[in-house]
Amino acid sequence: MASGNYRETYSRSIEEKEAFWLEAAEGVQWSAVPDTALDESAAPLFRWFPDGVLNTSYNALDRHVEAGRGDQDALIYDSAMLGVKRRYSYTELTGLVARFAGVLRAQGVRKGDRVVIYMPMIPEAVIAMLATARLGAVHSVVFGGFAPKELAARIKDAGPSAVVTASGGIEPSRRVEYLPAVAEALELAGARNTPVIVKAREGFAHVAAGHGAWADWDVSMEAAVPAAAVDVAATDPLYILYTSGTTGTPKGVVRDNGGHAVALSWTMANIYDVGPGDVMWTASDVGWVVGHSYIVYGPLLAGATTVLYEGKPVGTPDAGAFWRVVQDHKVNVLFTAPTALRAIRKADPQAAELARYDVSTLRTLFAAGERLDADTYRWAGEVLGVPVVDHWWQTETGWAICANPRGLEDLPFKAGSPTLPMPGFELKIVDGSGAPVQQGEEGNIVLGLPLPPGTLATLWQDDDRYVSSYLAAFEGSYATGDSGYQDADGYVFVMGRTDDIINVAGHRLSTGAIEQVIASHPAVAECAVIGVADPLKGQHASGYVVLKAGVTADEGELLRELIALVRKNIGPVADFKHATVVEALPKTRSGKILRKTMRQIADGEDYVVPSTIEDPDVIGQLLGVLRPESV
Repeated sequence: MASGNYRETYSRSIEEKEAFWLEAAEGVQWSAVPDTALDESAAPLFRWFPDGVLNTSYNALDRHVEAGRGDQDALIYDSAMLGVKRRYSYTELTGLVARFAGVLRAQGVRKGDRVVIYMPMIPEAVIAMLATARLGAVHSVVFGGFAPKELAARIKDAGPSAVVTASGGIEPSRRVEYLPAVAEALELAGARNTPVIVKAREGFAHVAAGHGAWADWDVSMEAAVPAAAVDVAATDPLYILYTSGTTGTPKGVVRDNGGHAVALSWTMANIYDVGPGDVMWTASDVGWVVGHSYIVYGPLLAGATTVLYEGKPVGTPDAGAFWRVVQDHKVNVLFTAPTALRAIRKADPQAAELARYDVSTLRTLFAAGERLDADTYRWAGEVLGVPVVDHWWQTETGWAICANPRGLEDLPFKAGSPTLPMPGFELKIVDGSGAPVQQGEEGNIVLGLPLPPGTLATLWQDDDRYVSSYLAAFEGSYATGDSGYQDADGYVFVMGRTDDIINVAGHRLSTGAIEQVIASHPAVAECAVIGVADPLKGQHASGYVVLKAGVTADEGELLRELIALVRKNIGPVADFKHATVVEALPKTRSGKILRKTMRQIADGEDYVVPSTIEDPDVIGQLLGVLRPESV
């Protein structure tokens, strides 16, 4: 139940930030309790709790066992793909994590080393993350849908002492072999001798097939000596999570141990209203930031039960899959993406499947990943009869910038808005020069420095790139890269990206990276990729291709080849299925392609042709392609 006052709490977090976060830090168990909240000596690089010492894995596991709650469920694994359910108590999960930490230690992993985890949605993925943290090492989880080239880029940048993987992932219509992808990625990264630990799954190639030097998870666990939790400084990194970069090296967001534990513990109580014994199900993937924060760490730090689901919202077996999980595991809080809700609604608009299940334990539905449209928001609230909380955050922030804090105060809802800025986030709407805009006017959403605990500390081994990517555009502020406005009540409305990152079903993808792949096709002279509004997935990537002079191509065949190229080099997560041959692309005189204008035309929005355009006639030629109903 709500127990505080949002306005007072928010004001204190901004005006008395150090006292506020030191008080919040009392929710974490420290080996050395911090006396200092904020280190500003290297501003604009800030560090939280610089004199604190702790272990995140210990806070997520051991302390709950020591508090007498070892028999409580910590993790529930539910695989709709295999029809398997399994429960792990806090005592059992702590033992497995300690033992796998011993496996990693036997492979040479030590405090500060990196471990790359390339896993499907199985319990071993959670165990590997927590075991890495137990040793004071740094994990970097890579979503299992990424292609070898993308995995290799992350391996090369992180320089891991070990790689943890499984023999494959299971999709509704196919099985995806992981081991060939891992082998190819290690070759591409020049790291073929890196130790690899493989969890074997039935129906896939055995670990020894072509990879005789790789260690088997189960065999290694039998021989392992459990490892105790290793103390680390609060400012030491807990994990690296890579985001899509436009070209070249992906950006490795660094999350620290102390600020992360404090912030997530605070959010569990105050945003999600989840505490010891509650059941939280975050229907995401451990490869994404949502999975890090609210499948693995958040619920366990809070002493709650977390659900790990291997399946889809529809088709495994039907549109009642989510409601079945809520019923079977008595879920109190469900967190999913608007894409999932739209898919369920499309398959079952009258919610007939919902009537088959008892979902009376559900208190709140949270949504994030892309904008929650008003129709889906209203539909979900009506059929479930519970509050639907749209909240907005990023890989970089690690937790919600804006939300309706259900544990703090029952605030009114507004369709299309993630409500209000959360404590610690000093949100402003500014124009291109950094000056505040008028109330209700759209502008750049920026956050005042320092960012609160739990947000990115820097980029992996690249402080300069962190500053240039996020802090240089607006002095004293972090540039979110999103545009939006605030209404008279301070409610925030996020309208979309201001850069060329698109959001496909919650997955942030770089249009530049997709363009780079398309441009490698021998028939393509140049191309542009934009994110076009999609009623199901938020956006889909749509490509516009100019062929080389003298080249003719069957458009259908070319599309098939481009789809295959993108799938190979970026992975199926790009969901690239649309490409059109055009005579020319609209550009400024300096050569910049007018992607924003193209996107506005395609989405049916008002648009203004910039005065800097090289050839205004190109826009007219594109109207028939981008907005065919207008011609």
